[in-house]
Amino acid sequence: MISVVIPTLNEAARLPALLSRLAQEPVDHEVIVVDGGSKDGTPAIARDAGVMVLQCDPGRGQQLAHGAQAARGDVLLFLHADSKLPANGLAAIDESLKSDPACVGGNFRVVFDGDTSFAEWLTGFYAWFRARGLYYGDSGIFVRRDVYQAIGGIRPIDLMEDYDFSRRLQRAGPTCCLDEPPLVTSSRRFEGRSPATIVIGWLLLHGLYHLGLSPRLLARFYAWQSKRRRTSIAPHHGVEEA
Repeated sequence: MISVVIPTLNEAARLPALLSRLAQEPVDHEVIVVDGGSKDGTPAIARDAGVMVLQCDPGRGQQLAHGAQAARGDVLLFLHADSKLPANGLAAIDESLKSDPACVGGNFRVVFDGDTSFAEWLTGFYAWFRARGLYYGDSGIFVRRDVYQAIGGIRPIDLMEDYDFSRRLQRAGPTCCLDEPPLVTSSRRFEGRSPATIVIGWLLLHGLYHLGLSPRLLARFYAWQSKRRRTSIAPHHGVEEA
């Protein structure tokens, strides 16, 4: 069975589509929504859909770790609420792990939503660093449960929990990237930012992480950057980063 863990915070507008898509999957699975204190009715939407709902302090690392602890499946899939799981996406995971017993886990090829050149650039950028063994939570990371436990699981840290986990997963054994079908994800958090700004911010965060700056301080720095971006672009474009 595949346990799908979805961390949420005010995702009432996006969660129903993902839960509906998951309900159509033919593979044996369970869905666990871990809410970090939504004020928009997200937990009620999840309960009405018949999935397990857990409450947790906000913070994606904490929410993912909490959901994984409650999961019963022998495979774990971590999905963002704004992801669009392709038809038979769970079947693709199941087939890839059964066909290659050595594979410890992996992720999906990511396609960013929208038909803009910016979304196309983001898709290519993610493919470039996936080819170098780097991937993040918005690509739908999946892992065998025994491997998840053996490498220490997702750490409940304030930021970079997906990067931290994927690096340990890469060291645990061969991983696979499911090219077809791809996972469509939202480009909302990148709106209003140039490719150069994204790359510089990405390099800066990773550089500080590898220099040993604590995830808590990294999270504060990231929040400060996000606040500056919202302040600078809101008067011109009305864009508010989630």
